[in-house]
Amino acid sequence: MLNSKERAKLRSYASKLDATVIIGKDGLNDNVLTLIKKGLESKELVKVSVLDSAELSAKDYLIESSEKLGAEQVCSIGRKFCLYKYSTKKGVKHIEF
Repeated sequence: MLNSKERAKLRSYASKLDATVIIGKDGLNDNVLTLIKKGLESKELVKVSVLDSAELSAKDYLIESSEKLGAEQVCSIGRKFCLYKYSTKKGVKHIEF
């Protein structure tokens, strides 16, 4: 579990990221979860954008995706949210706290 300082550092990193995954009207399906999982394995921090046509809010998708993927909730602002998960994949540059 992340403490407040770690979460703040991740939020500052996430502010500079572009959204790499987009959730549309189909919601959080298996394809979207796979994209988020691959992003977490390769970069540890993923920013997701939720379109207006999606059924749920970004906060709801944040909670659902973090539970399904075992990732940490970093933040949810407007129609975007960020997830973090430490990667065990070799060759990944890890985020230092």
